[in-house]
Amino acid sequence: MKAVSSLPEHYREIYRVDFRTDKKLMLWVNAAGLLIMILMAIPAHAFIPIASLFDLSEGFRPYVIRMAVLIAASVAYIILHELVHGIAMKAFGTKKVRYGFTGLYAFAGSSDYYDRRSYITISLAPIAVWGVVCAILCAVVPESWFWVIYLIQIFNISGAAGDLYITYRSLKMPNDILVQDSGLEMHIYSAQ
Repeated sequence: MKAVSSLPEHYREIYRVDFRTDKKLMLWVNAAGLLIMILMAIPAHAFIPIASLFDLSEGFRPYVIRMAVLIAASVAYIILHELVHGIAMKAFGTKKVRYGFTGLYAFAGSSDYYDRRSYITISLAPIAVWGVVCAILCAVVPESWFWVIYLIQIFNISGAAGDLYITYRSLKMPNDILVQDSGLEMHIYSAQ
């Protein structure tokens, strides 16, 4: 279904999320993100120790290059994550996507309303796209570069804890929901 620019008359708000004002929810989502990080890092460490990221056996220069790439890739990932949200919004008919950064997180948002299936696709698109890209790269890079890529993969999944939370909540709601995500807050509406 295409995004709609106005809410049908008989719809009413049934749920709202604003991570800026709901500190308790923000703490829970961040705690979930931290747990995801740990659960992803421990098994990978069993196969390729994270110490390989800091290995100086190849010399100081390769180490510095790995660290510089990790920092640059982390910043680029934040931007690319939001661009994928925006591309998905546009694929569902949004004319104007707003991008921003609050100091704590980056966002992509719109004033349009999306049905549940479309919104879940928009929410999970960066996880899927960058998950596949990072998985392929992890499989082909030398061991000394594994953690550079895998840390981006960890950021990909754990950093999407808010997207995962909203997806989980929307699956428990009526089938007819419409979601408006300004990037700073999400409003969920239903006719029921």
